[in-house]
Amino acid sequence: MDDQCQKFPDQEELEKELSEFLSKKYGRPIRVISPMMVAQPKSAESKKGESENVRKIQFDMKPEELEAYLDQYVVKQDQAKAILATKICTHYNRIKWRMERGHRNADPVGRIKNNIILMGPTGVGKTYMIKLIAQKIGVPFVKGDATKFSETGYVGGDVEDLVRDLVRAADDDLELAQYGIIYIDEIDKIASSPHIIGPDVSRTGVQRALLKPMEETDVDLRVAHDPVSQLQAIEQYRRTGKREKQTINTKNILFIVSGAFNGLADIVKKRLQQQGVGFKAAVHSRSDDSKFLQHVKAEDLIQFGFESEFVGRLPVIAVLEPLEVEDLYEILKNPNNPVIQGKKEDFRCYGIDLKFEDEALWTLAEMAYQEKTGARGLVSVIERVLLGFEKRLPSTSIRSLVVTKDLVLHPQETLDAILKDPESPERRLLYERIVREEKEAVRQQVLKKKKHYVQNYPFVFTPGRLELLVEQHVKTGEPIEDLFDVMITFYNQVKVFEDEFHDHQGFKIHFDDHAITAIMFKALAEDKTAAAVCREISRDYDYAFRLVAERSGQIQFILPKEAVEAPENYLDRLIRETYRKHPLPGDAASSTEGSAQ
Repeated sequence: MDDQCQKFPDQEELEKELSEFLSKKYGRPIRVISPMMVAQPKSAESKKGESENVRKIQFDMKPEELEAYLDQYVVKQDQAKAILATKICTHYNRIKWRMERGHRNADPVGRIKNNIILMGPTGVGKTYMIKLIAQKIGVPFVKGDATKFSETGYVGGDVEDLVRDLVRAADDDLELAQYGIIYIDEIDKIASSPHIIGPDVSRTGVQRALLKPMEETDVDLRVAHDPVSQLQAIEQYRRTGKREKQTINTKNILFIVSGAFNGLADIVKKRLQQQGVGFKAAVHSRSDDSKFLQHVKAEDLIQFGFESEFVGRLPVIAVLEPLEVEDLYEILKNPNNPVIQGKKEDFRCYGIDLKFEDEALWTLAEMAYQEKTGARGLVSVIERVLLGFEKRLPSTSIRSLVVTKDLVLHPQETLDAILKDPESPERRLLYERIVREEKEAVRQQVLKKKKHYVQNYPFVFTPGRLELLVEQHVKTGEPIEDLFDVMITFYNQVKVFEDEFHDHQGFKIHFDDHAITAIMFKALAEDKTAAAVCREISRDYDYAFRLVAERSGQIQFILPKEAVEAPENYLDRLIRETYRKHPLPGDAASSTEGSAQ
């Protein structure tokens, strides 16, 4: 009875007890300030039915559609892109298929998920591709490093922490998180070492810890080694008096692991030679490694140091090829690549327009290839070349910079020359030529995509709007595909505004093609929605249209470009012309008397 009547500790007592507990556990002073200040996760009970975020997931994407999307961003790696697009689309389509048939919790025994192994050297785009896929499909994504995991307990990191991180990446939307992608890098580092006598317990232990999450298990979201989750649990108990256990099931979470797998090619080569397949040459280079890895089998991975059960949870293998100089150059030339666009943004934020000459891109690719770190070498080389310009030019009046081959090879000398003669006519002409060439290249990109969009949205993509799209990409670096979608959205917003204006004001309005293009131009230039532009320019439409209607009875208006760019002038002219064409009787008499006198 006394226990039942015992007073529940107040917030201050909870803070003190929790601080002491955590200090003892971690061996250093830890003070909890206030559990009330910790953000609470969205309760699972608050989600009735399917969440809004889950409805946005593209469960029904087709493999060729996803592969075409990857082609826009990723150079080379055709086989890997095909495998990833196919198996990941199948994974989500199968989820959708089972949900539609009411099999949400009735998975057959022994069902194997399309978990994937990615093999390839550093910097070939493994993480980049998975991030692109997760973004396109609309699912949360987290990345972890296999070398930081422990078999049990919290030493470095628990395998199940990645699942909890996925929930955080989904903004605590548990339903969305259960369809996410977990990416584990350096997985080859947890293969058993052949140099250790007896079982390599630490590494095989991590492999075994991954088995259940990769297949299906319930992961507790509140664990002792996570102070935030403990604070949340205490606050939940303080408010409700109930202990609530929150878990997430991993059966629909896709696991993708990757690594360089150094030495695996030798194992594959030896097996192939023993089988008389015909691979006689020694492995000399990363390119040779890639050719042998195309023939990897489960037995090779087991010999490499993985447990057979672990290999069985990863049925799909995709091998990425090393990048050559030509590939690095194509990455830099790609209008969607984040390397060049990112550097242009660095300068754009200072009001400086950065352009690259073609020869400069090739030279940068050659220098990056020497770094032997794949596409990562591009970033380090570009930073090294342009750091001095990025530091010095913002303090000057210079508003454009063309990166030439000479600048790449002699950055300091080029910088000194620019500062000595910032208004050089030669550099101005070079800049104008590069801008024209860039626009032409973007036009070609737009034309490749034009057919699909024009066929599906014939009223949206006029020649003027396609040119506007080109100008916007050159100016801001926004992806071309995104700009096509923006144009469609803007067009729809204009049409919705026309209907709403009729519903609210009673006047039927229709912006002509030139007017719609002007609205899009204004929206892009001012970083607004087309709907916001329409509201802004139409403030006096209702008053002016009423004056016109009272005099002429007109209630339908086709709005030209002037109604967008200079609405006051347009409305003033419209009213004057209406009054001239439809004078009142008194106005006509006054006009006649004036003429007679």
